[in-house]
Order: sequence, then C-alpha cells, then structure tokens
Amino acid sequence: MGDRRIDVLPGFSEEVCVVLVEPENDGNIGAVARTMLNFGFTDLRVVGRDGAWSEETKRRAKNAQRVLENAKVFQTLEQSTTDCSIVVGTSGKREEGDKIARRHFLLPEEIPSSLGNAEGRIALVFGPEGKGLLNEQLTFCDLLVTIPTWEGYPILNLSHAVSIICFIWYYHSDTSKPSGTGGRLLNPKLRQRFREEVRRLVQNMPTKEHKRKGIEETLFRVIMRGLPKDDEMHRLLGVISDAANSFENKKESKSSKHGAKNED
Repeated sequence: MGDRRIDVLPGFSEEVCVVLVEPENDGNIGAVARTMLNFGFTDLRVVGRDGAWSEETKRRAKNAQRVLENAKVFQTLEQSTTDCSIVVGTSGKREEGDKIARRHFLLPEEIPSSLGNAEGRIALVFGPEGKGLLNEQLTFCDLLVTIPTWEGYPILNLSHAVSIICFIWYYHSDTSKPSGTGGRLLNPKLRQRFREEVRRLVQNMPTKEHKRKGIEETLFRVIMRGLPKDDEMHRLLGVISDAANSFENKKESKSSKHGAKNED
C-alpha cells in the first residue's frame, strides 16, 4: 500500500517549498519527505545539513525518495529563501504578556486561503525538534502560523507539524477529493420521499398514538445525521418501504377481519 499511482502534481507543488531549519533527527527528515509527497509537495530545503542522507532518513521516506534526491541544502535560513516572496514561520511557543508582540499567529487554514492565489514562491519554515525557530528567525519570517494544540503539551513532533500544515494546504486547494467522499447532500426529491416513507412506517406500526411523532422525528434525524448518499438512501428506502408495507397490510388485514366479525 506504500506505492503511488502516476498522477499530475497539484499546481502549488511548484509554488510552495518546505524549509527545515537544522533538523536534529534523521528519521524526521525522511518522514517529512514522505508526508510532503502524500499531499503533493516536492520542494524540500534543509538548512544546516550536508545532504548526505542516512539510511534511516531514506528508510523513513518510503516511496518519497524523489523528494530527498531533489532536496536542496543551505547554510542559513536566509539563503534557503532567496527566491521566495513570502516566508511563513511556524512555532508552537505561544508567549503571553509583553513577549506576545513578536508572536502574532495565523491559524493553519488561514495560510492557503490568504496566499493560495498569490504570485511568487512561498516558504513554509519549520524549526529544529528541540527548540523550534529562534526569535531572530521568527523575526525574519513575514508571517507566523501556529497549530492549535492542548496547552498542557503544545509542541508537536516535526514531521507531524509538517503533515498538518501540508494537509490543510492540500485540503483547501483546488484538488479533487478522494473517490467515495463526495455526494453527501441528498437529492431534494429523495429526501422528501424518505420523510414520507418514515411517516408512513410510523403511522402503521403498532405503538401508542402519542409516541408516533417522537419516533418519526428521531428515526428521520438519526438517519440524516449520518449524511447518507443517494445510493445509500435508496437502499434504506427499500427497507423502510417494505417494513411500512408489512405493517400496512397487517393493519388492513386486521381491520378486514374485524369488519367481517361485525357483519356476522
């Protein structure tokens, strides 16, 4: 399941680069390469490494070896972003009080919505695992982004942070959604028919009269809460209609027998 099909990379692949500043863990570099390709990013830049990737790095990259092979290495953050129009720094350190002046953050989903149509290359910069980006490095960045996490343990693993940012960028870009995830809104006529069949089922089922309205509303809302697709709704309708027909036939049969006894 680690293979990937041959497909065209998203348009942003040529416009967005991921910059790792002095990453400490070889495995994290490989994991970053893998998650980048998962979401269509291919431009990896590493500051403070020589580009001789260890076996651990290659192993963790899995089938994203092309990202490692094409990765560029630099001595400084400034050198790694000379061709970028916007530099976005990431940090999990959310200061309070007087120090907050240097740390006005955007949320991850605000980055692609604000910059998705901008012209020029965009750098997404991540600091080392132990301490993150230093204040002077954050000052160099044009925008800052932080990933909402529980304040009791806010700092994410490097590759996890890259995964979240890349996923959100991919999700909010003009890319196709995986097969089987679309079509969540029902055809209006199918919805109306479903409501009518649920009502018919409840009106004919054997229960106390004052309970019918609550049963009908609960059945309708619980099923709709699952956001069934049209084909799923057709199958549900088949079951509900059969059950309604069965209760209706029993009701009519009982009524006919009662009428026959009255004639006798």
